[in-house]
Amino acid sequence: MLLAVDIGNTNVVMAIHDGNRWVTNWRIHTDEKKTSDEYFVIVDSMLKQNGMVPSSIDQSIICSVVPNLTRTFEKVVSSVTETKPVMVSHETGIGLVRSSIPSEMGYDLVANMVAAHAAFPDQTVMVIDFGTALTFTTVNRKGEVLGAAIAPGLITAVNSLFNNTAQIPQVQLKVPSSVIGRDSDTAIRSGIMIGFAGLVDSIVRKTEEELGCELKIIITGGLSQTIAPLLHRVDSIEPFHTLEGLKLIHQGIMRNQG
Repeated sequence: MLLAVDIGNTNVVMAIHDGNRWVTNWRIHTDEKKTSDEYFVIVDSMLKQNGMVPSSIDQSIICSVVPNLTRTFEKVVSSVTETKPVMVSHETGIGLVRSSIPSEMGYDLVANMVAAHAAFPDQTVMVIDFGTALTFTTVNRKGEVLGAAIAPGLITAVNSLFNNTAQIPQVQLKVPSSVIGRDSDTAIRSGIMIGFAGLVDSIVRKTEEELGCELKIIITGGLSQTIAPLLHRVDSIEPFHTLEGLKLIHQGIMRNQG
């Protein structure tokens, strides 16, 4: 079985693939202050709580955008599972034209592009990832990564309002009943949910105008399913899209080594 670890700025997502499907997954809060010993206990206990025997995991892969935790999790995964994890980098962009990957592109976005190009190999594809940041990454049919657009994530925007404005309450992000709010909760949800839907539609439209072709649109990330009804264009909602990219990267590397 394969253990995939996606270390993000807000959460660390871990999942187990048995060769046919993702059998279980969980997420923990990203905390750079925790030691490798503390993370060892967390990872080991989460595996066991999800009915997994650590010794049954014979493969692992790690994707990290938090440099201070990269080595920590490499050590933890090696210790818990007794495997040598594949570490995602620009050089592991299986199926992509590696020279086209921007030097500053996050490794999670590389994984997104790998999965996107594999899903629609004859199309130009945009992956919209609703995470800590809202990212738009595009790959063409040749496997060339064209680039990205980045905006604050929905929760990041709400937290900024809450933390920097005296009378703004913390709200649950869901589709509002009206675009014109009569209370703070509805007004914020309208501004964030409908406003960000407009941002997404605008980026998609302008990208298509710039490239002169129609995009396949994949959305992923924590709030993708919530905001999907407000978007004009969605071809596929993929909650495990980044993890699928990690699985494909691992499979490609294992084939090359074999």
